Amino acid sequence: MTRIAVLGALAGFVAAANPAQAADLPVAPEPVDYVRICDAYGARFYYIPGTETCLRVGGRVRFDTRFRNFGEAENSWGDRDSDAIQLRSRGYLYLDSRTATEYGTLRTFIEMYGTATNDDNSSFTVDKAYIQWGGLLAGRNGSNFDFFTGYAFNAQIESYSDQKVNQAAYTFAFGHGFNATVAIEDRSSRETSIGLNGGTEDYGGTRMPDFVAAVGLTQGWGAAQVMGALHQVYPDGTYNGVTGGGGDELGWAVGGGVEFKFSGLANGGSIAVQGVYTDGAGGYGSTGWNSRITDAVFTGTGTDTTKTWNVFGGVNLGLTDTIEANLEGGYHSVEGGTNAYDFTQWDATANVVWEPVSGFVMGPELQYRDLDFSQSSGLDDTYELYGTFRVQRTF
Repeated sequence: MTRIAVLGALAGFVAAANPAQAADLPVAPEPVDYVRICDAYGARFYYIPGTETCLRVGGRVRFDTRFRNFGEAENSWGDRDSDAIQLRSRGYLYLDSRTATEYGTLRTFIEMYGTATNDDNSSFTVDKAYIQWGGLLAGRNGSNFDFFTGYAFNAQIESYSDQKVNQAAYTFAFGHGFNATVAIEDRSSRETSIGLNGGTEDYGGTRMPDFVAAVGLTQGWGAAQVMGALHQVYPDGTYNGVTGGGGDELGWAVGGGVEFKFSGLANGGSIAVQGVYTDGAGGYGSTGWNSRITDAVFTGTGTDTTKTWNVFGGVNLGLTDTIEANLEGGYHSVEGGTNAYDFTQWDATANVVWEPVSGFVMGPELQYRDLDFSQSSGLDDTYELYGTFRVQRTF
């Protein structure tokens, strides 16, 4: 008898002599497909086990070396109490869930990030958190007024309006790329300040949300949008030094923008331009204002709302498959109710971005802002310069 046959006979003998122990041996479980790919909504979605809900998990890590204002003195480099250089790290988490229902796709989306600047790591932000069901959107998302929100990093200043707000909105899709949106949006993020006897006054509590409407078109050549907003100017309890004063006004904003795509470069490109006029609603003209901006000026004889003209845009150039360049800028003219609050502001941003691996980018950015104040303001004209080098991975 061979050695293998002897060993087999011994194993059979042991099993027969100890039937209870043989029965107690663990049985290998059947393989279970715990994670199933969900291809109904694009790449990287999978079914949450035990449900028919598809989930996509993503993230981003960003590191910036930020050279703060080194323009005309006094700047961040001349003030010994200011950080002239900031080292900033930021981590994002994205969660996108979708469930098919008889009334359409039910979606929830969360975008949150934490920031550590120099030695301060206390900043945490919920940037987006909304529920979407058909045309209905409820939660925190980009304002429906905003159209062009930049090509460059815009790491330290912005020329356009790019605001995340709590909102309830409904979008009607008419086909052929046409759509229309009506929304109520939180007023708080659009408040600037209120001029009062040469100083400023805070807003009072929210009594009315902003009302926003937009009509858009998306085609193969690009996109276009016209939009409008109503915004309540509501000062706090002190008006001209008297507690319980009034001075309420209804501000508004209108705008339109267009973006064109073009070929002819290694990776194509696009160009965009947008114009916005505001009356008592300067926050819709830009989210990168100098702190001098007000929504209204309260004088001894009444309330004068601030008017702003804003034109901005940019160019994106896909120079090669891995390198792109961006150039943007804007001009803003402010009529501040009284001459002391008048000023003009223009901004310019340029960067070059290298993407050696998909989702991994790095590059330098230079930003400029010019401020020209009214003579009656008593402020000196000035300019600001900012530099940033960013390294970022999105996955």
